[in-house]
Amino acid sequence: MKKILAVLACGFLCIGCSTAKRQVQKSTSNTITSNFFDTQFTGILMVDAQSKDTLYNYNSTKYFTPASNTKIFTLFTSLTILPDSLPGLKFLTKNDTLYIEGTGDPTLLHPYFDQNTTLDFLKRYSNIAIHYNIFHEDHYAPGWSWEDYGYYFQPERTAIPVYGNVVSLYHKNGLQARPLYFKDSVLSLPYKSNRSIDRNKFYFSPSRKDTVEIPFKTSNELTTKLLQDYLQQSIKITSAMPEGDKNVHFSIDADTVYRRMMIESDNFLAEQLLIQSSSMLSDTLRSTTAINYILNNQLNDLKQKPRWVDGSGLSRYNLFTPEAMVHVLSKLYETIPQQRLLGFFPVGGNSGTLENWYGGNSKPFIYAKSGSLGNIYCLSGYLKTNSGKTIIFSFMNNHFTQPISSLKLQMQKIFDEIRDNY
Repeated sequence: MKKILAVLACGFLCIGCSTAKRQVQKSTSNTITSNFFDTQFTGILMVDAQSKDTLYNYNSTKYFTPASNTKIFTLFTSLTILPDSLPGLKFLTKNDTLYIEGTGDPTLLHPYFDQNTTLDFLKRYSNIAIHYNIFHEDHYAPGWSWEDYGYYFQPERTAIPVYGNVVSLYHKNGLQARPLYFKDSVLSLPYKSNRSIDRNKFYFSPSRKDTVEIPFKTSNELTTKLLQDYLQQSIKITSAMPEGDKNVHFSIDADTVYRRMMIESDNFLAEQLLIQSSSMLSDTLRSTTAINYILNNQLNDLKQKPRWVDGSGLSRYNLFTPEAMVHVLSKLYETIPQQRLLGFFPVGGNSGTLENWYGGNSKPFIYAKSGSLGNIYCLSGYLKTNSGKTIIFSFMNNHFTQPISSLKLQMQKIFDEIRDNY
């Protein structure tokens, strides 16, 4: 009798699940096929993390420009290749000199990270020489917008970034600059751009009340000068490293950097993390080294190989499918403890780029990475239903002309339906 009751209960449960699934599919389809979505390109894939059932699929194998959803692939790469502490420098000592090479570590003198151990390491040596010839990247990735050179979200990529490769300007008892080296290069006047296109001349209105971060033009000589100023010692540039085995100095807990990259959608951190990943695979720094390694190994089972050209998603050359996004999110879900994994993502109605959207009635239910460029908005991550299920999803929108707030309201409608009824 107990077995019969158990079978009946299981049957009723399956019927209930099937009914809920059909209800969600119908309501989602009604929204997606409404007039609102007629003139844009949309792709969705939603998969039950436990049962692996596909809850909804629409254009999931088509390619989309992902914008900052690219950072999901960068996170996967970093978690796969990098150790728990980020590699800060490669080094060896010969006679009385410390020879160092960069690893792309973005946290050195960065205004948001104050626990980097690299500076203390360097202070132990009186004679330091830097080898820069391992960096095989352009400062900008393919497909970046040249006119964004003066905005905080597009610093240059380098082997040894310092201060996040930006100068911070603000008014406090007069004009202040961090690093101080640039103070004499700032003109206190309003101007159409923050910086001259070809040199480090900055413009900062005397009426501004906020702090502005402006990328500076980098060079090996400038990086060396900024480090010399901070360490208060002479540093030379060397054309080659001496013979010998190089050691690695580790700088900062990696998770703190991953969280900022994902929650604040920090492009600079994403780009440098991809370069850092290459430093663990090769003696040269090149983001494509890390990209090719991951695609040919851990992600060789992707059904739609992406066109993946940068770490941040700034490039419009990137092309990913919703299915590929869900594939990587599923691998993360299966290998990273849930509390740690969800801590990397913005929380709907609570934090980062989702602070003002997708909030729950009584508790958060969306943990996802957004991606925005002109006429592009994508959101991929994890949805927690009221029944305790986890849905792994990717919702990608390209070429829309409506206000982005209207699009988000349509997406919210779908997410709420799934949360409440599946």
